[in-house]
Amino acid sequence: MTTPAPATPIDLGRFGIWTTAMEGAPLGEARDIVAELDEQGWGSLWFGEAYGREAMTSSQIWLGASRRMVIGTGIASIYGRDAVSTAAAARTLQALHPGRFVLGLGVSHAPLVERMRGHSYGKPVTAMREFLDALDKAPALVPGEQQLPPVVLAALGPKMLELSRERTSGAHPYLVTPEHTAFAREILGTGGPGPRPLLAVEQAAVIAPGADDDEWRRRAHDHLNIYTGLPNYRGSWLRQGFSDDDFVRGGSERLKAALVTNGLEATVARAREHLDAGADTVLIQVLGPSTVVAPRADWALLAQALL
Repeated sequence: MTTPAPATPIDLGRFGIWTTAMEGAPLGEARDIVAELDEQGWGSLWFGEAYGREAMTSSQIWLGASRRMVIGTGIASIYGRDAVSTAAAARTLQALHPGRFVLGLGVSHAPLVERMRGHSYGKPVTAMREFLDALDKAPALVPGEQQLPPVVLAALGPKMLELSRERTSGAHPYLVTPEHTAFAREILGTGGPGPRPLLAVEQAAVIAPGADDDEWRRRAHDHLNIYTGLPNYRGSWLRQGFSDDDFVRGGSERLKAALVTNGLEATVARAREHLDAGADTVLIQVLGPSTVVAPRADWALLAQALL
């Protein structure tokens, strides 16, 4: 396993937040947002790495802005830095904030890797396995900073889920149904004599009290618009029982309903479905009027309902 059991136990809680909102906020405001979520009682805060801030730097800022909440990269791209740099940064964060950082790694997507970063996009499972091999070999020379934090993989298909089970602390699926959560738990297993593999599942939601179905549909469309053009997600959705007819830009009505909940009660119910299906923690991505505007009032309502 790439990440042995951390010296400091990690507690993600049953519910966390996944968001892109900090990418649209100046640093001072973003730090205030993180502190607010921490005060609300969320177990963890996760964010991606694509067009905005760099994942490891952001993790340190959000860790410093909060007191108890776990911060997770969802995900840090393996094409964003080499394994030695990744290990060095992760060990530093683990030493500074023991038990409060999860390193989520993923292969990202060919357009982001090739067009934006200028790298060659390899076969996903092979590329991830080779990265984990290099992570294992990365030197740990700084006294008191030998321990890596828990590592999880952005895993959707069976082979990446198996790699998550064999080499890391678990998996972080994104844009999946509760049925996929049950499928992922079956592959990950429940740990046997060892620790239970972590399953941290993202769930998108529109809370927006008073909003009508057209507003839910608009926000769901804006959220899914880029993802419906990415082969990795289209392949995942085919395995989940959807068809090419569902992959119009922004998603069909069926895809929207399956992946984006409409309203507070539906969101609470879907989150509990993921838990019942085997998730350890559900990371709710509340969709505001824009993907880079923090839905602060909606987060507060959801915290009252769930926490």
